[in-house]
Amino acid sequence: MYAIGTFARYGEEPFPGLVIEDRRVVDLSGYGWRSVEQLLRSWFSSLPVLDHIADGGGGTALDDLQVLAPLAPGQILQSGANYRRHVMDIIVAEELERGSMSSEEAAVMGAELMDERAASGEPYMFLGAATAVCGPNDDIILPARGKQHDWELELAVVIGIGGRHISKEAALKHVAGYTIANDLTTRDLVYRPDLQAIGTDWLRAKNAPTFLPIGPWIVPTRFVEDPQALTISLSVEGQLMQNESTADMIFDVATLVSYASSLVPLRPGDLILTGSPAGNGMHHRRFLQPGDTIVASITGLGTQRNVCVAESPNGSVAAG
Repeated sequence: MYAIGTFARYGEEPFPGLVIEDRRVVDLSGYGWRSVEQLLRSWFSSLPVLDHIADGGGGTALDDLQVLAPLAPGQILQSGANYRRHVMDIIVAEELERGSMSSEEAAVMGAELMDERAASGEPYMFLGAATAVCGPNDDIILPARGKQHDWELELAVVIGIGGRHISKEAALKHVAGYTIANDLTTRDLVYRPDLQAIGTDWLRAKNAPTFLPIGPWIVPTRFVEDPQALTISLSVEGQLMQNESTADMIFDVATLVSYASSLVPLRPGDLILTGSPAGNGMHHRRFLQPGDTIVASITGLGTQRNVCVAESPNGSVAAG
């Protein structure tokens, strides 16, 4: 097993690397690849070469390198409301706040809505900004604007072969691999009181700098037996907040890739976020604060560790 990522020797330029056994990294720039993005443009034809490099061993100890975001994504297509229990929790909470029905009645209604949506509905997707991306161990800067900074850990799909109107049956053949994304959201900026009829404002709520840690690396599809059987786990200050299976997705990975390609042409290096399961800060009534440490992992894809720091009003980072 191996993975692909972007690394740097401290004080030097980044390079694409082949991660072997989560311990050693082979510099792929010596094989003609200047970046992971370039590698993805010839991904499937390059796999035999990567196999050979992995079999050869060698490389630099991972501990001696800085782990950066594994790629600079092209398009970032984000899925919302895609986990059954997460959406049902929201429905129950809203109905209880209205006082219109009991929690049991709301749960029954929510289950019926989710069944109907899975059977005849379609995914909900929107675009994210590449400038929000940061590395798996970078500090997360909590903007001075807004107070309810929340986490949303997600399985992220990395496209290896582009296409338009890709069928669900062929969709996974277009996937190069998978990585981890934490799609942070400032909850009190989601809705615009001045433009209530328009609805959500995802640009201001989700796309602050560092609000999308990705990585630590990309694991090729051949090493992920079933993307619908992975455990998503996130803790804040040692307290487990999210611990769910990707089996709880309303629309699976293949459906999301197919649907995204019906909206826009997909290209190698595009990133599709598949939604976040139950257990975000809104559910726990606990939001991120300066000094908080987030540890996040998905089965077989590695671990992120990010420390939250405050941003001063002028945009600089204040001491946490």
